[in-house]
Amino acid sequence: MASLVFDIGNSFIKVAVFEAENMLWTQRYRQISEALLNRMLNRFNPANAIISSVQSKIFLWETLLEKQLKTFRFQYQMAKSIKNHYQNPEKLGLDRLAAVVGAHFLYPKNSNLIIDAGTCVTYDAVDAGGNYYGGSISPGLKMRFKALKFFTKKLPLVGPETGFDHNFGSNTQEAILSGVQNGLCFEAEGFVHRQINHQPETNILLTGGDLNFFDTHLKSSIFAAYVKPEPYLVLKGLNAVIHQQE
Repeated sequence: MASLVFDIGNSFIKVAVFEAENMLWTQRYRQISEALLNRMLNRFNPANAIISSVQSKIFLWETLLEKQLKTFRFQYQMAKSIKNHYQNPEKLGLDRLAAVVGAHFLYPKNSNLIIDAGTCVTYDAVDAGGNYYGGSISPGLKMRFKALKFFTKKLPLVGPETGFDHNFGSNTQEAILSGVQNGLCFEAEGFVHRQINHQPETNILLTGGDLNFFDTHLKSSIFAAYVKPEPYLVLKGLNAVIHQQE
C-alpha cells in the first residue's frame, strides 16, 4: 500500500512515495499542477497521503487531492511517538517536528541530534525515550553571506567555497569566507560536543540543502563516527506519522 508524502516549503515542494518504510520515488517541484498531481496518482495509485506545509495558503492541488483519497494534514498532535515538551507546541515548525519524528523512527535506541541546514540552520535533539524539549535556530550559510553584504556599506557579497580551509583570510573575500564558514562549523561543533557530552550514545543526523557542507566538515573532525547523512529525513518522518494514525 503506497503513501504519497508532501513537504511544502517556502521555495519548493518535496514529494515522495513510500511502500511501508521504503521510499520508492522522490522529486522536488516549484509548483504542482492538476495534471502533474493526476500523473502521480495514476502512476503510484497511493492509498493515502500526508501534507506538511510551512505556508498558510492552501493550493488548489491540495483540495483536489483530498477529494480523491484519504489525506492527512500534519499537525503537532499527530506526532504520537514523540513526547513533545516544547512550551508552545503549536508554534513549533512542522518541518522540524517531522525531522524529529523521522530521527526517532529510524534510530529509536539512540538519542539523535538533527542538524537541518537550509535557509536557517536548526539544531533539534530527541532522546532514546522520544523526549523532545526544544532546539535552536541560527542563520544559514547563504543568509550569513547576504547579511554581511546588505547590512554593511563596503563588504562584497561572497558565496560559499567548498575547498576553503584557511583559519584566517589574507584579503577581504577570504576574511568573509573564514568568518562565515569557520564560524558556522565552530557553531555546529559546539552543539555536537555539548550533545555528546550529555548523551554519549547520540547520532548526528544531517539534512537540508546545505547537508554536504556539514557532512564534509564534520566527517573530517573528531565527530565523524557519529555523523549520518539523512537527506530525506523530513519525508521519512511524515511517512512514519501516517502509520501512527492507523
